[in-house]
Amino acid sequence: MTMPYSTTTLPGPARFLLLGDSHAGCVGKAARQAGLPFVGGPVGSGRDFLGPFLDDEGDGGPVFRDAAARRLVQGFLAELGVTGFAGLGVPLVCTFGLSAHSVATRQNWDVHRDRHGAVPERFLRSGLFADLVRASVRGALAFYERTADLGLRVLAPLPPQRVPGLSDPSVFFAAQDVVGAELAARGVEIVDLRERVTDGSGRQRSVFCEPDDTIHGNLAFGRLVVAELLDRAL
Repeated sequence: MTMPYSTTTLPGPARFLLLGDSHAGCVGKAARQAGLPFVGGPVGSGRDFLGPFLDDEGDGGPVFRDAAARRLVQGFLAELGVTGFAGLGVPLVCTFGLSAHSVATRQNWDVHRDRHGAVPERFLRSGLFADLVRASVRGALAFYERTADLGLRVLAPLPPQRVPGLSDPSVFFAAQDVVGAELAARGVEIVDLRERVTDGSGRQRSVFCEPDDTIHGNLAFGRLVVAELLDRAL
């Protein structure tokens, strides 16, 4: 299901293209509030960008399979004066593949639990686990392979460290590490705010959480992401 999206072009040339799932929303809101010109916003739900979501590619780079997402992305690129990713002249800030709570859905890992109902730590550190996670996010990895091939600068903010009840916390954190390493290997700059936004358990502190919501960060979290982007010369 496609999430609501927004596009913002403030006075002055856009500093970056923002694409992603609903986790991109607070980043866009914070950038808009800060007067930071950008183009883009959420173009779907987190699960939309885990499995394969790219169609046959043209010369301009990745083409989205879903018609609605494709129209949105093409519109964003047109605002930037290009027809495809190959011509993109600004950094891409992207959250594709970082929906760790979806990867960590409890029932998907039941077969690997021990007699106490836990997913063993040795399994979470195993090559098999890493292979399973990579398979779960293969669509996002294919996207970042193409952005790397095109020489684009890509920055990926880690999601809020929030684990809803339907997800397994141990799998969430372990899967997030696997995905982060895979993105970094493809030249993606990971924007990691965990030391600044989490408590002793590794969970997101309430001051950075959207109220009455189990997975999203709030505007304060978005502001930290934007501040980090500015520190990285966006």
